[in-house]
Amino acid sequence: MLDIRRLHMLRTVAARGSITAAAQSLELSAGAVSQQLTALRHDVGVDLLRPDGRTVALTEAGRVLLEHADRILAAMEEAECAVAAVKGTVGATATLAALPSTVARIVAPALSALRADHPQLAVTCLITDQAQLRELTLGTVDVVLGQHYHHLPETTPRSIAVSPLLDDPLLVVTATDGSGERPVGLRDLATHHLVLPPATTDCGQAVLHACRQAGFTPTTRYVTADIAAQLALARSGLATALVPQTAIDPATPGIRTAPIEDHPIQRLLFAATRHTETTNPTTAAVIAALRTAARQDRPAHLPRQPEKQDREQ
Repeated sequence: MLDIRRLHMLRTVAARGSITAAAQSLELSAGAVSQQLTALRHDVGVDLLRPDGRTVALTEAGRVLLEHADRILAAMEEAECAVAAVKGTVGATATLAALPSTVARIVAPALSALRADHPQLAVTCLITDQAQLRELTLGTVDVVLGQHYHHLPETTPRSIAVSPLLDDPLLVVTATDGSGERPVGLRDLATHHLVLPPATTDCGQAVLHACRQAGFTPTTRYVTADIAAQLALARSGLATALVPQTAIDPATPGIRTAPIEDHPIQRLLFAATRHTETTNPTTAAVIAALRTAARQDRPAHLPRQPEKQDREQ
């Protein structure tokens, strides 16, 4: 009989690209992972991995076994959710991955509420903007607070269930000039020196795409994904920044914020979990806390989609 732990290791190695990387993710030694994969190879009687430069790749048999492993692991999680639903109680642990730009206004209030409402629940929070949904599919995290820019292609895996939380527009941020928050045309920024995230990031791609739609390629003087650095450069008058509203503290001194009136750039903040037929009370509690914090932050900008129609992608 196949060992489910070994199937999980095979999936992790396939996703990470090497036994060393998989071992780090699983908090095991590379030797231990190699030993378990060797045992799995003996179980099935055929090679599952092959060298591929400095990495490893699945053989044809490995790809076939991985397809079945995905279904087996999904069924195991479904069983765990069903039992948890029968118990009807929130569990003891959960792992949340969240974007840095959401920590102050959504994540921190949500975690505080969870601590008060479910003191037995210990939430580990990973603050990262890298490969969140991949970590979710691998089981490294239980809930993702992610983003999708409305005018970019949807890339959410089909195995992920998405609950919309908040529509979050990017604002134009400059040094205070006493002129108030009247809207700004994106085309007007063609002559500005901008501080933008790298073009490899979701936000960077969204800004570049919107600027090109507005008829210009932005003059990027500074490149950083660090929002604190973006705001500092804007405050000093060295650059104009485009920053999500949720990431800006309204009490921040020395800056002026203004909406974009002609080519708005807007992201949807969402909570994502692995799709299961039965709701897990623990992940449901985390999502409920995130949704409440998002509402309290800015009720006027709730998503257009009804919450009860969570999208399965």
